[in-house]
Amino acid sequence: MVKNKIYNYFLKEIFKSFITILFAFSIIAWTVRSVNFLELIVDDGHSLKTYLYFSALNITNIIAKFMPLSFLLALNLSIIKFEKQNELIILWTTGVKKIKVINLFFLISLFILILQIIFSVFITPGALNKSRYLVKESTITSFNILVKSNNFSDSLKRTTVFVEKINPNNELETIFIRDESNTFQSLVNENGKSSNLSIFAKKGVVKGKSLVLENGVIQSLNEKGKLSNIEFDKTVLYLDNISTRTISEPKMQETSTLNLLNCLDKFSSFTNNYLSNECKFEDGKKEVFQNISRRIGMPLYIPLVSLITCLLLVSNLKKRKRVINTFSVGLAGFLILVLAEIFLRYTGNSKFNTLLYFLFPLALVPIMYIILFVRSKKELN
Repeated sequence: MVKNKIYNYFLKEIFKSFITILFAFSIIAWTVRSVNFLELIVDDGHSLKTYLYFSALNITNIIAKFMPLSFLLALNLSIIKFEKQNELIILWTTGVKKIKVINLFFLISLFILILQIIFSVFITPGALNKSRYLVKESTITSFNILVKSNNFSDSLKRTTVFVEKINPNNELETIFIRDESNTFQSLVNENGKSSNLSIFAKKGVVKGKSLVLENGVIQSLNEKGKLSNIEFDKTVLYLDNISTRTISEPKMQETSTLNLLNCLDKFSSFTNNYLSNECKFEDGKKEVFQNISRRIGMPLYIPLVSLITCLLLVSNLKKRKRVINTFSVGLAGFLILVLAEIFLRYTGNSKFNTLLYFLFPLALVPIMYIILFVRSKKELN
């Protein structure tokens, strides 16, 4: 009963440190990244609601990336705390074997491993894909944001806008619109056979999701290749269907893991072809393997760094040497994560590199466990 309370205490302290560190790292990184997302409002004219929702969905990716480092720091700091408060000495004197505590820390690392795989494989791609779909389906809320005085604006997809002046009443003066997307082709031809519209107007006012133009001309190229001009005193351009140049198609990191796995050819032909014929990332063989390795392979390094950190439990050193040993063990775990991130870039270059990335932690984990087991047996508990 007492031992169970001790184990529960260790679990509580480690998870409390882990969540605190992960939250701190994630919030800082998310805040910095959210600043970059402001271009959705400033440059692309999306609403504040779209920006906030898009930013919130992207935090899942940040959480997944910081999990290994946060767990490493949490485990190191917790062991240091236990030692300073003499809790480990009390634990050893009560007859608790060190290998039991090592097993506890290892089981915690397996839980964090599963948690990161859930985030990396399922939650993050789904959230990022939803954020991209949100931008794709979102309409522009303010046309005025997209245009500037005496400047050509190409923020709109296949549409160029020039406004000579914006007066204090937010009225546009001397307007030129070049529409190559046929968004406004209904102004000249309801059959949709006109293209490359050029619209000139002396004045314009944005009202809601429409642009009211006055005293202008619409020039279009008809199906016979001839130019036609239509003069108008007043016309309305509805802005509901226009879209910005914001990338709307999902990137590789926003693609579901299942779809990426479908990009891989059958394992029997792994040495010959990396990608199946149905993969839309035909030019990104290396990137496909990097994404899969990051989602499935990177979490495998978490149990390894936890066992490296457990070296602190089986070392009976004097105070000065213990400080050096603590720093060395923490640095070793950090270097493992850094090397895992570096080697990730080389996965997909060859079959050997990819397999090595996955097998390296799987091979070292039992070796490290045997070392800890032998050293714990040699010491007096």
